[in-house]
Amino acid sequence: MIYLDNAATTLRKPQAVMDAVLQAMGSMGNCARGAHGSALSAARTVYEARCQLAAFFGCTRPDHVIFTANATEALNIAINGLFVPGDHIISTDLEHNSVLRPLYRLEAEQEISLSFVPADRTGCVDYADFERMIRSETKAVVCTHASNLTGNMLDLEKISAVCKKHNLLLIVDASQTAGCLPIDMDALGIDVLCFTGHKGLMGPQGTGGLCIREGVEIRPWKVGGSGVLSHSQTQPAEYPTRLEAGTLNAHGIAGLLAAVRFLQETGIEAVHEKECSLMKRFFDGVKEVPGVTVYGDFSHDRAAIVSLNIRDLDSGFVSDELSEGFEIATRPGAHCAPRMHRALGTIKQGAVRFSFSYFNTEAEIDAAVEAVKEIAEE
Repeated sequence: MIYLDNAATTLRKPQAVMDAVLQAMGSMGNCARGAHGSALSAARTVYEARCQLAAFFGCTRPDHVIFTANATEALNIAINGLFVPGDHIISTDLEHNSVLRPLYRLEAEQEISLSFVPADRTGCVDYADFERMIRSETKAVVCTHASNLTGNMLDLEKISAVCKKHNLLLIVDASQTAGCLPIDMDALGIDVLCFTGHKGLMGPQGTGGLCIREGVEIRPWKVGGSGVLSHSQTQPAEYPTRLEAGTLNAHGIAGLLAAVRFLQETGIEAVHEKECSLMKRFFDGVKEVPGVTVYGDFSHDRAAIVSLNIRDLDSGFVSDELSEGFEIATRPGAHCAPRMHRALGTIKQGAVRFSFSYFNTEAEIDAAVEAVKEIAEE
């Protein structure tokens, strides 16, 4: 099988990731729930993972690296823990439902108001809209780093400059960029960075987290066991235990630590360069095929994603043809990105998404191009 659904999850992981998870399954106890060897082994691994991720993402304090099950949980923690009734939040049409649905719920239940920076037919935004939408009650910008549908990246430097000028928080969904290209949240002025472990970071599913700038206070979204201050009726106030109620996925975190080490050894720039090279090879091969429509802006740096449609064929039908006829795995449909599909005019048809990994090959890309050509010709 040619696996080109890496924006959903990376299938091919570094061997070190699998080895780390297997070793952890046979040796680790419960982090912060004892002083015996197996519990301490888990605690040391979790602490080292915090340190490595803090360095990887430019987070100044390792204790402000919070582990979650995925980016959706991280975004819910941030969005539900930072705002109060009367606040106004700016977001964009590029967002995934992991941002949109928590925001919509706040709007419906807590009298929080929302504004969305619109995207054009190429999935691009006008950055002046961020400034135009600011009100006296505006509290934050919550936005993705890159669209999971088009691969278009938002210019975080421009957005951060607006946030600093108006004293706004910047909360970033890095689901499609963490592990795929360098992110320095201190240099970029990011207040909260939310990430998942199983996509570009090449770690196990069930891992993710958020990195929080010092001074940003997030109310606990969930409360419960923490391993410390057990007689207190409230969740401990200190990070990271403030936001980490319940047993951590130490086995998965061990794999995530191994994945980050692999990326550091390989070089994040080298990973991004290869993935973008494969993406461009595919894009160049399909963009002029009669009947093929490709979505997004390919004139700037971007995530390694190409979404397309073939004539008026349903995207699910095309993806099934690719899978059954050519053994190529892709993702069709709405991609949990309803506002972006509305901007692109693809609500009914959806789109077929090809997303590329460091472990894909040029031969696989060429085979995918030929498959698209064959379906388009038929």
